Amino acid sequence: QVQLVESGGGLVQPGGSLRLSCTASGVALEWFAIAWFHQAPGKGREGVSCITNGDVEEVYVSDSVKGRFTISRDNAKNTAYLQLNNVQPQDTGVYYCAGRGPSVRALCIMDGIFGSWGQGTQVTVSS
Repeated sequence: QVQLVESGGGLVQPGGSLRLSCTASGVALEWFAIAWFHQAPGKGREGVSCITNGDVEEVYVSDSVKGRFTISRDNAKNTAYLQLNNVQPQDTGVYYCAGRGPSVRALCIMDGIFGSWGQGTQVTVSS
C-alpha cells in the first residue's frame, strides 16, 4: 500500500488561502486516484475533492467548495495538492488525503473504499 503524508495546514483568516500537500511513498502516486476529505469538529468525514490518474484526469469537487478549492497532482513529485482559496470558518477541521488503487485507471468513487489514508492536517479558519 502507498503511504500518504499530508502537510500545509495551519491557521488562516477568513478569505485567505492555503495549499495542502499529500506526499506518497512506497508506491508511485501515478497508480492512484487521490481524494481529499474534510472532518469538521464533532462531525463525520466528508469528501471534498478527488482526481483520477491516467492520461485523462477527471476531477470531482463537492458543491460546498466548488469555485474555491482546486485539486491537482504532480506525479513526478509523488505529490497531490489541494489549494484552498477564500476559506470560510466552516472549512475548519482536519483534512485527510486518501488513495484508491493501485490501478491503471483508478476512479473517484467518493463513497467507495480508499485503501490508504494519511494522518490528516489541521486547518483552522479564524480571525
